Amino acid sequence: MPAPSAWPHGAPTVGDRAEMSRTVEADDIVRFTDMSGDRNPLHYDAEAAARTRLGGIVVQGGVTTAILNAVVAERLPGPGTVFLETHWRFLAPTKPGDTITGEVVVTSVRDDKPITTLDTRVVRDDGEVLIDGTAVCWTFDVS
Repeated sequence: MPAPSAWPHGAPTVGDRAEMSRTVEADDIVRFTDMSGDRNPLHYDAEAAARTRLGGIVVQGGVTTAILNAVVAERLPGPGTVFLETHWRFLAPTKPGDTITGEVVVTSVRDDKPITTLDTRVVRDDGEVLIDGTAVCWTFDVS
């Protein structure tokens, strides 16, 4: 296994799980737009968005996936962790006011480098899966 200091909470094992939740606010759309420049009418034009199968204003996908960034950086594998690769399917929209939970499950851990593969998903508080996929992460020693 990699040097123990590379894993802030000790080396993860297959089957380890972690999650974090947050409520998405309308202000998250504005903050993400300020960072990204994404002014898609689906995020701002209530009438146009209501005419789509989305049924109204939705937040940017980057706002929804950000909960997964938080889980891997704060919980599992933990501080110093970054994504190397992600494969996500967006299955349902996130709307302002939704409470979402990012969930990760360890599916493999390299024994030569601090690299972890995870099953990932984001679930709305009503149980609907919004995002489903996988991620590969590297954990840097930040001690």
